[in-house]
Amino acid sequence: MAFIKTTDNGKNQHVIEFSIAKETFDAEVSKIFREKSKNLTVPGFRKGKAPRNIIEKMYGKGIFFEDALNNLIPAEYEAASKESGLDIVSRPEIDVESIDDNGVVIKAAVYVRPVISIEGYKGIEASRLVVDVTEDEVNGRINAIRERNSRTEDVTDRAAKDGDITNIDYEGFCDGVAFAGGKGEGQELVLGSGTFIPGFEEQIVGKNIGDEFDVNVTFPTEYHAEELAGKEAIFKCKLNGIKEKILPELDDEFAKDVSEFDTYAEYLADVKAKITEEHAKHADAEVDDQLIAALIEKVEGDIPQCMYENEAENLVRDYDMRLRSNGLSLQDYMKYTGKDLDGLREEMIPQATKQVKTRLALERIADLENLEVNEDAVDAEIERIAKAYNMEPAQVTEYVSRDNVKRDLQVEAALKLVRESAAITDKKPEEEKKPAKKTIAKKTTTKKTTTKKKAEEAPAEAPAEATEEPKAE
Repeated sequence: MAFIKTTDNGKNQHVIEFSIAKETFDAEVSKIFREKSKNLTVPGFRKGKAPRNIIEKMYGKGIFFEDALNNLIPAEYEAASKESGLDIVSRPEIDVESIDDNGVVIKAAVYVRPVISIEGYKGIEASRLVVDVTEDEVNGRINAIRERNSRTEDVTDRAAKDGDITNIDYEGFCDGVAFAGGKGEGQELVLGSGTFIPGFEEQIVGKNIGDEFDVNVTFPTEYHAEELAGKEAIFKCKLNGIKEKILPELDDEFAKDVSEFDTYAEYLADVKAKITEEHAKHADAEVDDQLIAALIEKVEGDIPQCMYENEAENLVRDYDMRLRSNGLSLQDYMKYTGKDLDGLREEMIPQATKQVKTRLALERIADLENLEVNEDAVDAEIERIAKAYNMEPAQVTEYVSRDNVKRDLQVEAALKLVRESAAITDKKPEEEKKPAKKTIAKKTTTKKTTTKKKAEEAPAEAPAEATEEPKAE
């Protein structure tokens, strides 16, 4: 390979010109001839025995050129692209300029990573929603732990009540005829869970073990079995058994069983602290979303469309991996949803666009601010990645170069700079929902005509947008 030159076509497109030596090309053509000629039939010669000059005269001199070029160009282009020093972000569009006694001259049109411009990335205004931890949140979190640590006891001395785990036999009838799928024996049902048809569970409350009784219900109009939708039915039932769920007491013993704390008071404080931390992380993530949205608006420059398309392809690949981790495949997903691969890629374009612009903005800020990352930080990050994926550090660098890891850390540093320089206002949920008061122009006793005109032109302040309160996770 001989790298010749690069030409800037504008709008981040460059053309790399390189050549393949005549000796290299001729050797490859000879190799292809030996492989292909075995299957060529030429009148007057046994199959595979015709001389090369006869084959080229019959089929054309360039009969073996295409295969030879297909074999040579990938490696030759890779070497030329490295020598060009360009930061290439697209696949090359290859054009063979000439094949002659001097060898082969090739041009590869590529797009390069753009250098965008961005201003005003410091002092961006954003609001941070401060959500206080409520008693209901803490109680809900603790009750969920109580449920997981509950036990059951058989009940023999009372009737069934809401919350009990009952064991029943049942058979359903419509117009006196048993219907398919309407029979069950030894079925466990938690009363109040809403597992069965509306109205069913309520009619078991108050029944005793051994009771046989009818349950009268009406199937929902949108029931999945169309032949039963909207119909009245009678279920003949028998109550076989009752179990009661016993929740542990909220005391020091409970705290010891479910946590590292010795007292319930300590455990309660820890639960509240964790919920507080979750709210803070959620609020910080929303602030980052606002800052990133503002940065994207400030990005100026020609960004090649291929960058969005490549990122969309990466998102599709990541989605496929997540599906596979859950026992599905992309093909299964598309079959169930009726989507195709092109449609899925198109759906990913908005997210891909956001990610590409965000990355370019933060990279540019890192360069403008001369944000440096030392080698110790790079080593630490490689160690972190290795630990997360149960790999050795040396294995990580087989997939991700140190330069890429360093660049990722610079991007993180740039976002941190934007965040720390931002004008962030803390707000409570009620402030987000409360509309702003209207401004009324005051009349004066002088310059009546002008004052009236100004009053008519002065717009009332728009109500503040309502913001949904974040839910505890």
